[in-house]
Amino acid sequence: MTKVKKRFVAGAKCPKCGAVDSILLFKQHNIETVECTDCDYTEQQNEQAVTQKASGDMIGVFKPD
Repeated sequence: MTKVKKRFVAGAKCPKCGAVDSILLFKQHNIETVECTDCDYTEQQNEQAVTQKASGDMIGVFKPD
């Protein structure tokens, strides 16, 4: 069993409860997951969805190692 590195996203606001600095970002089984520590909000996207969203107005996509 490998340990998953979870990182806080500074200044991020939870879309569900509105809490600031409560969002964790981690990648498990090649799926990026965003999770709020204050409520039960979670959102997941796979690598393909991240690449599709990266086209256009964005400068780049943050990929933690």
